[in-house]
Amino acid sequence: LAVRGLTAADVANAVREQNVEVALGQLGQGPAAGQQAWQIPLTVPGRLESIPAFEDIIVRSQPDGRMLRVRDVGRVELAARAEETNNRFNQKPTVGLAIFQLPDANALETADLIKARVAELSKDFPEGVIAEAGYDTTPFVRESIREVFKSLRDAVILVALVVLLFLQGWRPAIIPLIAVPVAIVGTFAALAVFGFSLNNLTLFGLVLAIGIVVDDAIVVVEAVEQNIERGLAPKEATMRAMEEVTGPVIAVGLVLAAVFIPCAFVSGLVGQFFLQFAMTISVSTLISTINSLTLSPALAAVLLRPRHGPQDWLTRLLNFSLGWLFRGFNSGMRFSVQGYEYGVGKLLRVPLLVLTVYGGLLVLTWYGFTSLPSGFIPTQDKGYLVCSVQLPDAASSERTLKTLQKVERITLETAGVRAVNAIAGNSFQLGARASNFCSMFIILDEFEQRQTAELGASAIQESLLKQYAAEIPEATVTINPPPAVSGVGRAGGLKLMVEDRGDLGLKGLQDQTDALVREAGQLPQLRGLLSVFNVNAPQLFVDVNRDACLSLGISMAEVFGTLQGYLGSRYVNDFGLFGRTWQVVVQADREFRDRIEDVKKLQVRNRDGQMIPLGSVASVRRIGGPLMVTRYNMYPAAAITANAAPGFSSGEAIAALEQLAASELPPTMAAEWTELAFLERTSGSTGMLLFAGSVAFVFLVLAALYESWTLPLAVILVVPMCVLCSLAGVAMA
Repeated sequence: LAVRGLTAADVANAVREQNVEVALGQLGQGPAAGQQAWQIPLTVPGRLESIPAFEDIIVRSQPDGRMLRVRDVGRVELAARAEETNNRFNQKPTVGLAIFQLPDANALETADLIKARVAELSKDFPEGVIAEAGYDTTPFVRESIREVFKSLRDAVILVALVVLLFLQGWRPAIIPLIAVPVAIVGTFAALAVFGFSLNNLTLFGLVLAIGIVVDDAIVVVEAVEQNIERGLAPKEATMRAMEEVTGPVIAVGLVLAAVFIPCAFVSGLVGQFFLQFAMTISVSTLISTINSLTLSPALAAVLLRPRHGPQDWLTRLLNFSLGWLFRGFNSGMRFSVQGYEYGVGKLLRVPLLVLTVYGGLLVLTWYGFTSLPSGFIPTQDKGYLVCSVQLPDAASSERTLKTLQKVERITLETAGVRAVNAIAGNSFQLGARASNFCSMFIILDEFEQRQTAELGASAIQESLLKQYAAEIPEATVTINPPPAVSGVGRAGGLKLMVEDRGDLGLKGLQDQTDALVREAGQLPQLRGLLSVFNVNAPQLFVDVNRDACLSLGISMAEVFGTLQGYLGSRYVNDFGLFGRTWQVVVQADREFRDRIEDVKKLQVRNRDGQMIPLGSVASVRRIGGPLMVTRYNMYPAAAITANAAPGFSSGEAIAALEQLAASELPPTMAAEWTELAFLERTSGSTGMLLFAGSVAFVFLVLAALYESWTLPLAVILVVPMCVLCSLAGVAMA
């Protein structure tokens, strides 16, 4: 181009003029003189559609009549718009298609429809091209629901066995068991009315409700049997029993509803967790209460018989096969009841000692609340891990790809890993693109193939990190679990934003961030600390001498246009191919933009048409600068990512890093949590408020039922002891 006195702008103008879509009009189109017999449209060659057509574009006509075409000064190719991003799946090049579920869609149904559609489209793919789900979040959902269904099945079986063991007859046992499907079917109907689906929250609520819904029916059956043993007929015994237990049954139903219904009115993310869970248990409990007041008494009047009267064959068979178990159980129960009565009698004689012990248990309960580590949502094995690879700033795409290939090889050779979906040139965790970034989704084997602890997600994560540290010293490789809540954050772990609120500048922001990361690395509660904020990334500064440009007759627009056209690429216009519209871009060939000297050799044209090297009016020097600047809540900010160390909860990790940031950062800077850590901090007291509100609500309901302010205290005072047992279980776990 320089030899012929041309610039990249000349080529771009030629392409712009000759690759154009023009509407010429029609011959005979009105208004026209006289009558027209024909109206014929005019057409000309429009946008070019092939490489030879673009190569034939005339750039300039030579004095001797020859035409200088694009192929004489360059080459034309169909290529990617940006080559920095490279998608790979199991070490093979791929094209990634991201599909996101709409908020009101069902994840499993959507995934099934997508897979069916892709399988149908794959029939028309060329040989050697296949489609595969490289990143799918639904296997974890399917496995979770499968496990909850197993728990639901086990709960029904255990409840049936316990009811049979205590009631010791098929007639009294069948009545509470009938309450289970009745409550479940009614709950399903209510879920449909509320617009809920069968998910982990609703199914888990049903699992807990299985044991609750049989309680009232057992109370009714026991009361009816006691009246039958007193000599009453089944019908009269049932009527007498309902007079005795109707109040307690209603009280139990209202109290349970009072516990869970307030949870449904909590806002925010925590409220969404509680809503479906609470409504499921509340509805099933209310249905169980209605069932215990209607169906259970009717069945009791029909089915129950005196135990010492004539027995049917099924009762005789049950007594013959399990009588030994019933007799042993009854003996143990009698001994336990006698011991309980004896212990209560002794304790009633020493009320001060009992109150002292109770006070000590209250203190122990408070200590458990304050000492146990807190957390928001526990990390789970979701079947995949999120890996981030970062090379030194300004590392080339080729260098990054070679490192990524090493990471892929190590990962695929690790036990428990099924596939690797990698993206070079993109940081999924940071939401940024650069030539030195890589992201990778590590897809693990199916859950049934990873039953041992060594094949769990956390164990695989630890193993991979050790291998990366030993074999890939040229890059920083981190692995995070997926976000605990899909859509909240790009990966699991903690994310802290260090904000410059005093205008200290980017250099001051980096110094403080680096110091905080160094100090945080010494904390036992944290691991995997990383900050990619860097204000000294290698850059080249082109210093244009404006005085020299003016004296040589070179416009600044010509200088900047030349730099952009040769180095940064310049968009010209569009062309059509494969039924779509694509961009036409001009850029210097690879060998002319590899070194600093290449910038100085670029030629610009002055007003007299002379070609002048850019080095005559500009100099190039190395500087450092940020690749990107993040703003958080309007302030320049640097992100720090971290994970809670093994043996520590997310709450402990957050508290430790918060305390360190408060002591290390100057007053002109601040640290704020974002993503899931932000939600954990903002909802930290929600659980305690819900607990206190539920206790208060239960007290008011009992006070209304008993028409007394003191009687409900006997029930409420049991709550701290139950909480203490729960805390003990959490501590042991």
